Amino acid sequence: MTTRIDIRLPEQELEILKTYCQQQNRSQTEVIREFIRSLGKKIKNQ
Repeated sequence: MTTRIDIRLPEQELEILKTYCQQQNRSQTEVIREFIRSLGKKIKNQ
């Protein structure tokens, strides 16, 4: 099951995300999910 979340970002951060996604040819969802997974790894390593 997936859950939808909405976030608010300052325009500058949104532009960073958009630019990164374009350069990597990846979706915003994919990039955000990968970041969240990396947080899970950090939690396990503590």
